Amino acid sequence: MAALVGTVVLMPGPASAAAPADGPGVQRLCAAPAKPGMLACNAVRRTGTVSPAATSSRLLPHGYGPAQLRSAYRLPAGGGAGVTVAVVDAQDDPRAEADLAKYRRTYGLPPCTTANGCFRKVAQDGSTAYPAPDAGWAGEIALDLDMVSATAPRARVLLVEARSASVSDLGEAVNTAVRLGAKVVSNSYGGAEDASIAGADRRYFHHPGVAFTASAGDSGYGVEYPASSPYVTAVGGTSLRRAPGSVRGWRESVWHTSRTEGTGSGCSRQEAKPAWQTDTGCAGRTVADVAAVADPATGVAVYDSYRSDGWGVYGGTSAAAPIIAGVYADAGVPSARSNPASFPYAHRRALHDVVSGSNGSCSVTYLCTARVGFDGPTGLGTPKGVAAFTG
Repeated sequence: MAALVGTVVLMPGPASAAAPADGPGVQRLCAAPAKPGMLACNAVRRTGTVSPAATSSRLLPHGYGPAQLRSAYRLPAGGGAGVTVAVVDAQDDPRAEADLAKYRRTYGLPPCTTANGCFRKVAQDGSTAYPAPDAGWAGEIALDLDMVSATAPRARVLLVEARSASVSDLGEAVNTAVRLGAKVVSNSYGGAEDASIAGADRRYFHHPGVAFTASAGDSGYGVEYPASSPYVTAVGGTSLRRAPGSVRGWRESVWHTSRTEGTGSGCSRQEAKPAWQTDTGCAGRTVADVAAVADPATGVAVYDSYRSDGWGVYGGTSAAAPIIAGVYADAGVPSARSNPASFPYAHRRALHDVVSGSNGSCSVTYLCTARVGFDGPTGLGTPKGVAAFTG
């Protein structure tokens, strides 16, 4: 029998073979990296089937849709025009374009198809020799495409699928995305830092004038790569709830559900502190820079039909990274030779400061606990329009 959790109907549903359960009611879509040099997606899905699916404008899927995200983050209704946003993931989602069409049609977003030139899907070398399909990564791809569409509905969307979740394959996919014209690249994956990442930075993420976003991780306090790269905007996660009667109409806190589930943050042991970061409790690169909704309990609606049940409620910092990628697209093409990761630091007042919540314990409190101003879990805050993402 179905179990009711708030307004969401949860029923037993098929799990990805690579996705063990992580606490009651949620499931990670990707298994942890099996060895050094491998990364994992940071998507989390509420388990079971969420119903009913949308059949009219008055009956929409559970989870936040484009209108709620625009309201919470003060985004334009038709943002992203003239900008190509790339989504880089591993493995193939054979249903990517069809599922994206379903999502956009449901919410009244303009069509984005291969036929009209808005959508393009390629392998990591730019060909159409796609990698093998994978149910977990297909869910990640659906989440990424839907969140870019929700926040930048008029952007062109480029999906680049790596043959594996290795740093080298995903990095080659990043380079292909830039070569094919992407000015914003969303990366919803991560793994442990090691001494090789400085070289990976130079090979894959040093593209002046291109905005990269990366999810900060879903396992609570701790740093992941590529979020720790100084060329990347590290995106932390929040719990986002309505706040009727408040000026904003919404409230946010650090996403932290359990000891092993919540947004990542911390102090890199491998990456030097970039000049635009001035916090004094971390000698290296501090994660995160900004944040967006990631709590699956306050999650977003996603449509994924590849070995899945269609509509679902998703979270993880894999939701937050493509949301911020969409906001960069709303702000327009970054200036030539710029490092867009630095843009929010020049526009701190154009962000909603998140001041409550923690993602664990740490010796330097602000690296794991929200406070007024900059902190690890949510960085400088969440979008308040697009001004913080211009430069």
